[in-house]
Amino acid sequence: MPLEAGLLEILACPACHAPLDDHTAADVPELICTGQDCGLAYPVRDEIPVLLVDEARRPV
Repeated sequence: MPLEAGLLEILACPACHAPLDDHTAADVPELICTGQDCGLAYPVRDEIPVLLVDEARRPV
């Protein structure tokens, strides 16, 4: 289930402060950093974004 647009507007990557891209409708729901040098993917569990760098998936 996609996040509310208002919530997505105020969220940012905790590592680089870039906006996040909503991929919560995918098989593995996550928010992906749009920063060119970052690209971390933060999990969304039970419709709650987990914005912890230690929990993020590194880009491949």
